Amino acid sequence: MIRLLTFLYLIFINTVMGEEILFEDFINKPEKKWEFITDQVMGGISDGKVEFLSEDNKNFARMSGSVRLENNGGFIQIRKKLDFRINKNSKAIKIDVRGNNQEYYIHIRTSGTILPWQYYQASFIVSSEWETIDLNFANFKRSGVMLSKNINPKNIKSIAIVAYGREHKSFIDIEKIIIY
Repeated sequence: MIRLLTFLYLIFINTVMGEEILFEDFINKPEKKWEFITDQVMGGISDGKVEFLSEDNKNFARMSGSVRLENNGGFIQIRKKLDFRINKNSKAIKIDVRGNNQEYYIHIRTSGTILPWQYYQASFIVSSEWETIDLNFANFKRSGVMLSKNINPKNIKSIAIVAYGREHKSFIDIEKIIIY
């Protein structure tokens, strides 16, 4: 019953109020909602882990590992599927992050990303201090010409935080993800 009421509340706030929607705050059993995936699903050898931690009254996910390019690899990620529909008028994602001064990505999958290698992507750089980063949906790039040029927010099915595309050590903390 509580889950249904929460779901209805999120729908109401998102569609009627047009305000921010909390996608994740890593408080309520995030280990059951987030999936850790590496390029090993396609023969790569990148490795890592996700931990759900608390520090200084902040709850967050920590993704760490090694991204390697051998065997056509090159990524590690954490991904969460949406269990509600986003308002078509939503414009962006806001994330609170810190890390190792490296570039990371958000990958969005929609109802139009049928194949496993299809997604929309936007990059951001983290510093060692907590900061809020805004990523406008209009700035996400599609992974191929078979996808629509723009994201329709109401069609978003999952959001992932990804270390991708080059050999490096990954270390990123994500405290909050908001859609607005």
